[in-house]
Amino acid sequence: MQIELSEQTLDWQRAVRQYVDTLLVPNEVEAELNGGELPAATMRQIQDAAMDLGLPGMDAPREHGGLGKSMTDQVAAWEALGRATNALCWCFPEAQSWMYEACGDSEYQLENYIRPLLEGRRREAYAITEAESGSHEVIQSTARLTANGYRINGEKWFVTSGNLADFFFLQARTEEGSDALFLVDKDAPGIEMVENPLFSHTFPSHHPTYRFNDVEVAERNRIGGPGSGMDYSRSWFRHERMTISARMLGAAQRMIEEATDWARQRDIQGEKLIDKQAIQFMLADCATELWAARLMVYEAAAAHDSQADLKSLHTRCSMVKLYSTEMANRVADRCLQIWGGRGYRRDNAVERFYREVRVDRIWEGSSEIQRMIIAGALKKRGLEGM
Repeated sequence: MQIELSEQTLDWQRAVRQYVDTLLVPNEVEAELNGGELPAATMRQIQDAAMDLGLPGMDAPREHGGLGKSMTDQVAAWEALGRATNALCWCFPEAQSWMYEACGDSEYQLENYIRPLLEGRRREAYAITEAESGSHEVIQSTARLTANGYRINGEKWFVTSGNLADFFFLQARTEEGSDALFLVDKDAPGIEMVENPLFSHTFPSHHPTYRFNDVEVAERNRIGGPGSGMDYSRSWFRHERMTISARMLGAAQRMIEEATDWARQRDIQGEKLIDKQAIQFMLADCATELWAARLMVYEAAAAHDSQADLKSLHTRCSMVKLYSTEMANRVADRCLQIWGGRGYRRDNAVERFYREVRVDRIWEGSSEIQRMIIAGALKKRGLEGM
């Protein structure tokens, strides 16, 4: 059950899959039982191998030293990476193409922030979500002009990987009423971590809340011109929604494979579990929904690569995130049920996926927000315009 991909793309995906199978999957249970952490030497080996593959630069333009991979190739890689639990696939920074578009006129920004991401010397986090706004893109944090740049005030929630990051991409509203993006060093005076809550999953990447109290940011740390902040945030959202969707494919496939293998082995009163019609129906539904999601995700990737209309692409990214994340949650529920009590053990991958994929229906735009985007596009442009 494979999408027809070029041999070059398949070779790339196989290389990433080998990385996942040899370095990530064998370390999942240790990470799970140790708060998401692995020994420093193990983590260094994992990160070095990611650098050797060029994973931080998948989306970075070749003229800047990246791999310049198509979205189809990136989806293929993230599908393989999605097979790992405990966010072990988040072991590398990402220098994304939109960053070069946004920061391309500033050698300072490229040299001090974007190139270090590509080279694995710095880590980024996105300070976008707030207490009263997440996917709705209504920002209350302010950036007021000063003699030396900007003074930022506000509070940011769910700053994923904030504990590991060196700097933030921070969104704030300027005095002219437009949203702007800023590069803010995490050690800048006035930044306070006010909460670092525990979540259902066991990740090394935490999701702290940060308060920005009169944080001084130089003019050269503002990304792009007036009014461009939200455009760049939407570029990031499209990229994240595609890669989340790809990860859901890998997660679902692994869950189905392992549940199928278990059902083949498990004896119930002289009969294999897989011969029970109830189990067959669950597995059939899982496989069918995975196939549908895979078709959607790769079609959207192809549309991205062919530079489809931006509004249409934005809607498709919402569609694939909505369907793939909800598909993966249904697969997790069925597969855990197939495993029975063994499926509720933390050393079973399906139990970890059951907790982990739940948040994918929430972050980078909840399922409800995706439905609003899709319905809005349908209202404005009809099916033909989507």
